[in-house]
Amino acid sequence: MAFSDARVVIYSPGRDASTAESLATLIDGMARLAWPAVVVRDPAAALDLVRNSAVQAVMIDARSDLDSAISAAMALRTHLRPRATPIVGLGAAAAGAGALEAFDLALSGDLHPTQAALRLEMLARSAVAEEELTLRSETFVDRLRAPLKASPSKVPLQILTIGEPSPRFLQLDYELRALGAETTGAFTAYTAFDYLHEQSFDAVVLWSGDTHAEALSIAGGMRRNTRLFHIPTILTLKPETAVARADAFHRGLSDIINPGTGDQETAARIIALARRYRYESAVRSALDMSRYAGLMESATGLFTRDLFAAHLARLAQAATARRRPLSVAVMRISDRPEAIRARSNGWLDQATPQIGSMIGRLVRMEDTAARLASDVFALALPAATHAAGRVAAERVAAVIACTAFDAGEEQPAFTVDFDIGVAQLEPGESAAQTLERAARSVLSRAVS
Repeated sequence: MAFSDARVVIYSPGRDASTAESLATLIDGMARLAWPAVVVRDPAAALDLVRNSAVQAVMIDARSDLDSAISAAMALRTHLRPRATPIVGLGAAAAGAGALEAFDLALSGDLHPTQAALRLEMLARSAVAEEELTLRSETFVDRLRAPLKASPSKVPLQILTIGEPSPRFLQLDYELRALGAETTGAFTAYTAFDYLHEQSFDAVVLWSGDTHAEALSIAGGMRRNTRLFHIPTILTLKPETAVARADAFHRGLSDIINPGTGDQETAARIIALARRYRYESAVRSALDMSRYAGLMESATGLFTRDLFAAHLARLAQAATARRRPLSVAVMRISDRPEAIRARSNGWLDQATPQIGSMIGRLVRMEDTAARLASDVFALALPAATHAAGRVAAERVAAVIACTAFDAGEEQPAFTVDFDIGVAQLEPGESAAQTLERAARSVLSRAVS
């Protein structure tokens, strides 16, 4: 595999045979899950790859020399800015506070490829959201608004444990509290979901009973709930139980604690996931609050045309500097007969604010949605290729097409479709040129 194809670079200074073999197995599995990785032995090579390729994350193998791994992580973090590249500590979960500060996420040494791929996917998206928060803050400050900041809560991390506790429960509870967390116990799934709907938690620990089916069912139920979707869930296994790990991770588990794993390492892995979740929640909250900064269009809550133009220019500059793709989608309400009829009667104008509000809620938090004209909307999609941008715009259009809008008394409700144009920022191209290409694509589709 060419270095340019790698999505993650693994810095592994150790040359232990067993470590090398497990690392090779992990890399092979990650490649099959669309996360190709390349191994380097020199931290300078890792830095060079991140700066000059499309690498989205760095993993540092800490199993051979933990202190050196922490030092390498701290040094890399200093040099990687302005790109928010996540740094993962492989085998650093038992290192305590030092690892928690050095790495964005500390994971076990026996990392499963599926777990690695899912964690990296979430970290990569979180990095894009973090970058967007910084850029959006700069755009707002230019307009004399207060900067946007991610402000994680200072209250102790809240951990919910579910199921009949094993004999390890009291010791694990002690270790979690030693790391600054507070725990709440729920013996049944019903009680657990009552707690989850009434309180906020940073992680959920599932105690495996005679079977792990109920635990997996709880994890799956959380993933079907938009409010609970991102909360990390950790399954602790009994010595006599086994689980199909790939399936379990796909069903919603964030980590699986093997029998025999020490209580300190177990607590550290839970805390690492909980801390990361709290930080990511703070970033999402700050981006959401940007809607209320007083700069958005009042009718739709979207970026105004001028604000969008200024922010898009900043996004384009950042995309070039960070070697990330950037796509722009333009969405114009199609001139279908029922839309023309609704426009002539004024009902389309009344529905447009609702349509715009829906667009703003249907895109990712890190995306920027704007209203360019009465029936024309635009999306700026950081870290999205042309294909991904089209999928995103078409998904938004498909949801809105299923919504019926009022057309007055004794008149059937009407629906709307969109003509969509998408363009990806090309080398040497300005943000305005990319937007213009997307707009021309809309016109060509409307004419055809």
